[in-house]
Amino acid sequence: MTNIEKYDQLFIKILRVAPEELANLRYRRHKSWDSIGHMDLMNAMEETFGVNMGTLDVLDFSSYQKGKEILAKYDVTI
Repeated sequence: MTNIEKYDQLFIKILRVAPEELANLRYRRHKSWDSIGHMDLMNAMEETFGVNMGTLDVLDFSSYQKGKEILAKYDVTI
């Protein structure tokens, strides 16, 4: 499985969104992406990609697109 497939699957499984919703997905704009969903997603991202994101990056991880930029800081190419 490629990194983009892993990335997409985390959103789909944890936040229970359809694949077509991913591109425009933003924190607190979907009922499943609340504070608890956010922490579940961040934990899964760290485990899946073997990174330990800093607090500011966790807080800044505010959309599907922004997440790609943040993971790139940890040498994870999506």
